[in-house]
Amino acid sequence: MSKVAVVLFNLGGPDGPDAVEPFLFNLFNDRAIIGLPQPFRWLLARFISRRRAPTAREIYGHIGDRSPLLELTRAQSDALSESLNATGGDEMVRVFIAMRYWHPMSDETALAVADFAPDQIVLLPLYAQFSTTTTGSSVADWHRAAAAAGLSVPTRAVCCYPTDQSFIDAHAASIREALSGAGEPRPRVLFSAHGLPKKVIAAGDPYAWQVEQTAAAVVERLGIADLEWLVCYQSRVGPLEWIGPATEDELRRAGGDGVPVVVVPIAFVSEHSETLVELDIEYRELAEDCGVPAYTRVPALGVADGYITGLADAVRDSLTREPGTCSAAGRRLCPGGFSRCPIAA
Repeated sequence: MSKVAVVLFNLGGPDGPDAVEPFLFNLFNDRAIIGLPQPFRWLLARFISRRRAPTAREIYGHIGDRSPLLELTRAQSDALSESLNATGGDEMVRVFIAMRYWHPMSDETALAVADFAPDQIVLLPLYAQFSTTTTGSSVADWHRAAAAAGLSVPTRAVCCYPTDQSFIDAHAASIREALSGAGEPRPRVLFSAHGLPKKVIAAGDPYAWQVEQTAAAVVERLGIADLEWLVCYQSRVGPLEWIGPATEDELRRAGGDGVPVVVVPIAFVSEHSETLVELDIEYRELAEDCGVPAYTRVPALGVADGYITGLADAVRDSLTREPGTCSAAGRRLCPGGFSRCPIAA
C-alpha cells in the first residue's frame, strides 16, 4: 500500500502569554515579511516584536490568552484524514500540521513525516489564495526543513484554490444563511481579507487578484442579482501603504449610508485573533459607533463539509498531476502579469 503524507500549512499562534513575543519575532524575522538582509532583519524583528508584544497580549486576552488556531487546525486535519481514508483504496494517508511561526513548525513536522516514511508528500495550504507571504513562505520553509530531515520523497504542492467549486459553495451556503436572517433592508456584503502592503502586490504577488476572484465566484454562486458587495482589507500594521479599501473605512461608509452589513472572512478558513477579536469585537464596536443598523459576521469555514471535501479533492487531484502545475485543471490560474505566481506559465 502506498503511503501519502499530507502536510497542512497554517500561520500558527501563541499558546500562552509567554509565547506572544517569540511568535511575533518569528513572524517579523521571516524574509517574506521583512526583506532586509541579516543581521538587520533579526534586529528589526526583535525591536518590533518587543514593541508590539504588550498590545498583542491584550488582544489574545480577549480569547483566553492564547490562539485557538492549533486546535481548530487539528479538527480540520482530523476531518480531512477521515475524508481521504474513507473510500479505502491503495493509499494510506496521514495528515500532518506545519505551522509557520509557532509550534508545531516545519522542522518538527518534517521529522514526524520522515518517521512515517511516505512514498509521496502533498503540501496543502489552509490559505485558499496564494501569497508569497503565506503559502510561498511556508513552502520554502518546508523544503528547507525537509532537506534537513533527509526527506527525498516526490513532493507536490497545492498552491491555491481560490475558485474551487466546493470552497465557493461552502462560502455561499454560510452567506445565504446570514442573509436570510438579516431581514430588510438587504445588507451590504463585505468580503474582508487580511491586507498586504501595496509594494508586495506591485512586485507581482497575485493574492489580491485571487481574493477578488473568490468573492466574485461566491456572488455568482449566490445568484442574487441586486446584491451589493465589495472586497475590503483588514489588519493593517506599520507605516507602509496597504491595499484597500480598508474594512474599517467601509464600515464607516455603511454607517453613513444607513446600510446593514454582513462581513465575510473570505481569506480566513479558521477562527483566530483577526476574526474573534478584530471582526467580532473591534469592528463590531466601530460599526455601532458609526451607526451601522446591523452587523453580522459570517463564521470561518472551519470543518464545513463542503470545504473539507474540496481539500480532499485537491489532494487527490495533486497526486494525478505532474509537479509544476497548479490545481486549476493542470494549468496556470493567474494571469501572466503576476510574476510571483509559483507556477511556470
